[in-house]
Amino acid sequence: MKRLAAILVLFLALGGQAIGQERELRVIGFAGGPNWPLWVADEKGYFATEGLRVQFTPTPSSTFLVQGLMDGRFDIALAAIDNVIAYQEGQGEAKLATPPDMFAFLGNLRGALRLVALPEIHSIDELRGKSIAVDARTTGFAFVLMKMLEVGGLRSTDYRLDSVGGTMERVKALGEHSTAASLINSPLEAGLLAKGYSDLGSATSLIGPYQGTVGVARRSWAASHGADLVHFIRAYVRATDWLRDPAHHDEALRVFEGVTKASPEAAETAYRLLLTTDDGIQPHGKIDMAGIHTVLKLRSEYGEPHRTLEDAGKYVDERFYREAVDR
Repeated sequence: MKRLAAILVLFLALGGQAIGQERELRVIGFAGGPNWPLWVADEKGYFATEGLRVQFTPTPSSTFLVQGLMDGRFDIALAAIDNVIAYQEGQGEAKLATPPDMFAFLGNLRGALRLVALPEIHSIDELRGKSIAVDARTTGFAFVLMKMLEVGGLRSTDYRLDSVGGTMERVKALGEHSTAASLINSPLEAGLLAKGYSDLGSATSLIGPYQGTVGVARRSWAASHGADLVHFIRAYVRATDWLRDPAHHDEALRVFEGVTKASPEAAETAYRLLLTTDDGIQPHGKIDMAGIHTVLKLRSEYGEPHRTLEDAGKYVDERFYREAVDR
């Protein structure tokens, strides 16, 4: 009887799924260092402990990501909170087959955005009349870029925004000199700067706290997969805590190098940029509500059709997070 009771407890702890059976979660996001917690959770067996098998798909753009999430091709996305807000407010760039019901449930990346320009450009003012690469012109980090350029003295009529896709595509555009500048997610700016490209400033240094990438799901999906979401968050937070423990520095670098095939020097740079500064992978996966308010201010200023957005809680549901970390 005691053995049966123990089995029942384990069964319930795994969300009611059969013991030994892993639930597959389909996750989509942009490729790169911000996925470090996913790599650790897989490498260390944290997902398996939670009864999960995570299948990650890199996205070429935010529009592909949102459409895939809303079409049900993916269960979870790591995406800019700005995308969640934009589509919920009817300001999204892609057409959707169903009304959006997205919400953020954990924090992935705070800030970690740098404005990088061609080597011959040394100031924001020198971007006047130039093409600047973005993922999408009305979502993602486009409004961060516009505010940074405004702080630097440029009006929206002083430059042209060209949609080229995700960070990897924008890095490629800079490398090919087909764009003058772009906002680049850490740590991918490091390779460009090492080649002599210009650093025109970080987002947080110019506009203040900024919540970047978050964990995103559909409310309709979470309503019937709440246990899976809790297990995902628990494994993710455990991996984030492990990463931020200096005692795991060397092993963390080995994980990074193993996944990305980066050099030891590049891995060390990624560690410094993403795990030792105020910007980067967020401690304990906690959403930065002050950073979301900055996103709302920017979207209120630049978004079309115009909306005055003030309620950050409208786009966030931390119930699953609290259940995952407060047990």
